[in-house]
Amino acid sequence: MKTVCFYFQVHQPLRLKKYRFFNMGKDHNYLDDITNRSILQKVASRCYLPMNRLLLRLIEENKGAFKVSFSLSGLVVEQFKAYAPEVLESFKALAQTGCVEFLGETYAHSLASLIDQEEFTAQVKAHSAMIKKEFGQKPTTFRNTELIYSDEIGARVADMGFKAMLAEGAKHILGWKSPNYVYANSLNQKLRLLLRNYKLSDDIAFRFSDRGWDQWPLTVEKYVSWLTSPDMPGEVINLFMDYETFGEHQWAETGIFDFMAALPKAALASGKLEFATASETAAKHQPIAVLSSPHAMSWADEERDVTAWVGNELQNDAFNTLYALRPKIKAIADPDFDYVWNFMQTSDHFYYMATKWFSDGDVHNYFNPYDSAYEAFINYMNVLSDFKIEVEKRYAQLEEKKSRSKTRQVSA
Repeated sequence: MKTVCFYFQVHQPLRLKKYRFFNMGKDHNYLDDITNRSILQKVASRCYLPMNRLLLRLIEENKGAFKVSFSLSGLVVEQFKAYAPEVLESFKALAQTGCVEFLGETYAHSLASLIDQEEFTAQVKAHSAMIKKEFGQKPTTFRNTELIYSDEIGARVADMGFKAMLAEGAKHILGWKSPNYVYANSLNQKLRLLLRNYKLSDDIAFRFSDRGWDQWPLTVEKYVSWLTSPDMPGEVINLFMDYETFGEHQWAETGIFDFMAALPKAALASGKLEFATASETAAKHQPIAVLSSPHAMSWADEERDVTAWVGNELQNDAFNTLYALRPKIKAIADPDFDYVWNFMQTSDHFYYMATKWFSDGDVHNYFNPYDSAYEAFINYMNVLSDFKIEVEKRYAQLEEKKSRSKTRQVSA
């Protein structure tokens, strides 16, 4: 009996408006609210709402034998509240079934784990508090932004109390080993690792509607035969993908909803497959080995590394300039500044600045509002420069206030 673990990532960034050099010092509203609202509501109608209804029906029809896991970024939950509250309610309905788990991640869908341990910890705690408040669950399994993982990041996650973590089943890390087992972090072996089977995941996420694929059309019968094949080694099959796969990347006309509607019943009828949440999967199966990943990996592109976000000079300039502001942001401790600080950290901004060739470029560019990496960089840095000026100004005021207070104390 193999355990199938479905995990879906739900995230939309807060996109920046076209911000010119001449806006600096005059305009501190950085977001393209119209675009953000439009995209969120469009994806809600095509994906979130119909797919949530389908999952709820499948859980009921299969009497709780079908289970899935989600991670929702803090920023997408904020947008649900502002633009589509019915979506948030539909996720709450899923939570109440007891068959849907919500995982921990960074609140701002950020890359903080690569550069700032304190910020990473703060965002994870903020996100867990949000999940507890909205869905009544305390996350015990962690999914880092873009599935970024290394030995050190995993150890930090374990130190925060998480029992399991998702990662990519990358060939350069696994070697001859299969992703279809539970592994353990090399620095803290109490942390269990669930590795994405990227071939079977991408058969749904990327190749489902590709008529040039030698396996098209992908039927439920064919897919279940792959999952149950004697040639398929292992104890677990981890199918991790963006939730927007359903209805957005793969349109309803492709038959993607019909495929998912039929899959659970067919899988369970085989007698060889069961479904479980991420935490249940990690708890049920013992790790068969320690997995060593000294360098950060991700689920992006053929390289499965982090060069999609911090792989060129533009990205690294923006990334380092942003995080240099953190000490002053924390000293200021103002909700308005924290709000901007959060959405400026979102990984999507750095993704738009990538200059490498992407094997899955269509998906990378799907929601990209820029014509070039340089345009994305300039727009981001214009916003960041104005924000930095405001941060420096407020910080100077605080320092001056502290100085005056000390002077009065000395005089007294």
